Amino acid sequence: MLTEEGRAEVYLLLEQVGVSSAESWVKVRFPRRPNGVTGWVPLQDLGAMHLTDWALRVNVALLHATLFRAGRPLWSAPIGAGAPSTPTPTGHFWVRELLRVPGRTIYGPFAFGTSDYSALSEWPRGGVVGIHGTDQPSLIPGRPSHGCIRMRNADIDYLARHLPVGAPVHIVG
Repeated sequence: MLTEEGRAEVYLLLEQVGVSSAESWVKVRFPRRPNGVTGWVPLQDLGAMHLTDWALRVNVALLHATLFRAGRPLWSAPIGAGAPSTPTPTGHFWVRELLRVPGRTIYGPFAFGTSDYSALSEWPRGGVVGIHGTDQPSLIPGRPSHGCIRMRNADIDYLARHLPVGAPVHIVG
Protein backbone atom coordinates (compact mmCIF):
# COMPACT_ATOMS: atom_id res chain seq x y z
CA MET A 1 0.00 0.00 0.00
CA LEU A 2 1.10 3.55 -0.72
CA THR A 3 0.27 6.93 0.81
CA GLU A 4 -1.52 9.59 -1.20
CA GLU A 5 1.95 10.92 -2.11
CA GLY A 6 3.09 7.52 -3.40
CA ARG A 7 5.32 6.57 -0.45
CA ALA A 8 5.32 3.25 1.41
CA GLU A 9 2.42 3.21 3.87
CA VAL A 10 3.07 3.21 7.63
CA TYR A 11 0.69 1.54 10.07
CA LEU A 12 0.30 1.83 13.82
CA LEU A 13 0.55 -1.60 15.42
CA LEU A 14 -1.70 -2.06 18.42
CA GLU A 15 -1.57 -5.73 19.39
CA GLN A 16 -0.15 -9.06 18.26
CA VAL A 17 -1.48 -12.56 18.79
CA GLY A 18 -0.02 -15.89 17.78
CA VAL A 19 -2.48 -18.39 16.38
CA SER A 20 0.25 -20.99 16.06
CA SER A 21 4.04 -21.08 16.03
CA ALA A 22 3.91 -20.32 12.29
CA GLU A 23 1.04 -17.83 12.22
CA SER A 24 0.71 -14.47 13.98
CA TRP A 25 -1.79 -11.68 13.48
CA VAL A 26 -1.36 -8.00 14.21
CA LYS A 27 -4.09 -5.51 15.03
CA VAL A 28 -3.36 -2.27 13.17
CA ARG A 29 -4.93 1.13 12.91
CA PHE A 30 -5.54 2.06 9.28
CA PRO A 31 -4.96 5.53 7.85
CA ARG A 32 -8.37 6.05 6.26
CA ARG A 33 -11.84 7.46 6.76
CA PRO A 34 -13.35 7.37 9.26
CA ASN A 35 -10.46 8.11 11.61
CA GLY A 36 -9.71 5.28 14.05
CA VAL A 37 -10.51 2.23 11.88
CA THR A 38 -8.71 -0.93 13.06
CA GLY A 39 -8.35 -4.46 11.74
CA TRP A 40 -6.27 -7.63 11.92
CA VAL A 41 -3.65 -8.55 9.31
CA PRO A 42 -1.20 -11.45 9.07
CA LEU A 43 2.19 -10.49 10.48
CA GLN A 44 3.95 -11.81 7.38
CA ASP A 45 2.04 -9.27 5.22
CA LEU A 46 3.77 -6.37 6.98
CA GLY A 47 7.23 -4.97 6.37
CA ALA A 48 9.85 -4.09 8.96
CA MET A 49 8.64 -2.88 12.34
CA HIS A 50 10.26 -0.42 14.70
CA LEU A 51 9.61 1.28 18.02
CA THR A 52 9.99 4.98 18.61
CA ASP A 53 10.25 7.00 21.78
CA TRP A 54 9.33 10.25 19.99
CA ALA A 55 5.79 11.67 20.06
CA LEU A 56 4.07 14.94 19.23
CA ARG A 57 1.17 16.35 21.23
CA VAL A 58 -0.90 19.06 19.59
CA ASN A 59 -3.34 21.05 21.70
CA VAL A 60 -5.75 22.80 19.33
CA ALA A 61 -7.51 24.59 22.21
CA LEU A 62 -4.26 26.19 23.39
CA LEU A 63 -2.79 26.42 19.84
CA HIS A 64 0.41 24.74 20.95
CA ALA A 65 2.48 21.67 20.00
CA THR A 66 4.97 19.83 22.23
CA LEU A 67 7.56 17.29 21.11
CA PHE A 68 8.32 14.47 23.57
CA ARG A 69 11.11 11.93 23.74
CA ALA A 70 10.84 9.03 26.18
CA GLY A 71 7.88 10.80 27.78
CA ARG A 72 9.78 14.02 28.48
CA PRO A 73 8.92 17.32 26.79
CA LEU A 74 11.85 18.58 24.69
CA TRP A 75 10.48 21.38 22.56
CA SER A 76 7.29 23.32 21.96
CA ALA A 77 5.91 25.88 19.52
CA PRO A 78 2.75 27.82 18.74
CA ILE A 79 0.56 26.47 15.95
CA GLY A 80 -2.24 27.39 13.61
CA ALA A 81 -5.19 25.00 13.63
CA GLY A 82 -8.46 24.50 11.80
CA ALA A 83 -11.00 27.28 11.56
CA PRO A 84 -14.29 26.76 13.44
CA SER A 85 -15.99 25.66 10.20
CA THR A 86 -13.14 23.22 9.36
CA PRO A 87 -11.74 22.10 12.73
CA THR A 88 -8.64 19.98 13.17
CA PRO A 89 -9.86 16.48 14.13
CA THR A 90 -8.73 15.26 17.55
CA GLY A 91 -7.53 11.77 18.42
CA HIS A 92 -4.55 9.43 18.29
CA PHE A 93 -2.75 9.46 14.95
CA TRP A 94 0.79 8.98 13.60
CA VAL A 95 3.25 10.38 11.07
CA ARG A 96 2.96 8.56 7.72
CA GLU A 97 5.52 10.56 5.75
CA LEU A 98 7.74 13.61 5.68
CA LEU A 99 7.84 15.63 2.48
CA ARG A 100 10.34 18.30 1.53
CA VAL A 101 8.39 21.02 -0.26
CA PRO A 102 10.51 22.63 -2.99
CA GLY A 103 10.40 26.38 -3.54
CA ARG A 104 8.43 28.97 -1.62
CA THR A 105 4.92 27.63 -1.13
CA ILE A 106 1.99 28.04 1.22
CA TYR A 107 3.17 24.81 2.95
CA GLY A 108 6.61 26.08 3.95
CA PRO A 109 9.74 23.92 3.54
CA PHE A 110 8.36 20.66 4.99
CA ALA A 111 5.05 18.86 5.40
CA PHE A 112 4.29 15.80 7.49
CA GLY A 113 1.46 13.60 6.24
CA THR A 114 -0.47 12.10 9.16
CA SER A 115 -3.06 9.35 9.51
CA ASP A 116 -5.64 11.99 10.42
CA TYR A 117 -8.34 12.96 7.89
CA SER A 118 -10.24 16.24 7.94
CA ALA A 119 -13.94 16.75 7.32
CA LEU A 120 -13.04 17.98 3.80
CA SER A 121 -12.98 14.83 1.70
CA GLU A 122 -12.89 16.91 -1.50
CA TRP A 123 -9.62 18.57 -0.42
CA PRO A 124 -6.58 17.54 -2.52
CA ARG A 125 -5.25 14.07 -1.64
CA GLY A 126 -8.47 13.19 0.17
CA GLY A 127 -8.25 15.56 3.12
CA VAL A 128 -5.16 14.22 4.91
CA VAL A 129 -4.36 16.47 7.87
CA GLY A 130 -0.82 17.70 7.45
CA ILE A 131 1.60 19.38 9.79
CA HIS A 132 3.42 21.95 7.71
CA GLY A 133 5.05 25.35 7.52
CA THR A 134 3.42 28.48 6.18
CA ASP A 135 3.94 31.54 4.03
CA GLN A 136 1.81 33.53 6.50
CA PRO A 137 3.57 33.30 9.90
CA SER A 138 1.56 36.24 11.25
CA LEU A 139 -1.49 33.92 11.42
CA ILE A 140 0.23 31.74 14.06
CA PRO A 141 -1.06 31.22 16.68
CA GLY A 142 -4.56 31.20 15.29
CA ARG A 143 -7.17 29.20 13.41
CA PRO A 144 -6.39 29.85 9.73
CA SER A 145 -6.46 26.34 8.27
CA HIS A 146 -8.87 23.85 6.74
CA GLY A 147 -7.89 21.30 9.41
CA CYS A 148 -4.11 21.11 8.99
CA ILE A 149 -1.66 22.15 11.66
CA ARG A 150 0.49 25.08 10.59
CA MET A 151 3.80 26.07 12.11
CA ARG A 152 6.29 28.83 11.57
CA ASN A 153 8.94 27.65 9.12
CA ALA A 154 11.74 27.61 11.71
CA ASP A 155 9.56 25.34 13.87
CA ILE A 156 8.69 22.91 11.06
CA ASP A 157 12.42 22.81 10.19
CA TYR A 158 13.18 21.72 13.76
CA LEU A 159 10.39 19.15 13.74
CA ALA A 160 11.55 17.73 10.38
CA ARG A 161 14.97 17.01 11.93
CA HIS A 162 13.56 15.30 15.03
CA LEU A 163 10.10 13.76 14.56
CA PRO A 164 10.46 10.40 12.78
CA VAL A 165 8.00 8.77 10.42
CA GLY A 166 5.87 6.39 12.48
CA ALA A 167 5.86 8.60 15.59
CA PRO A 168 2.53 9.05 17.39
CA VAL A 169 0.67 12.35 17.06
CA HIS A 170 -1.91 13.00 19.77
CA ILE A 171 -4.25 15.87 18.93
CA VAL A 172 -6.34 17.12 21.83
CA GLY A 173 -9.00 19.83 21.99
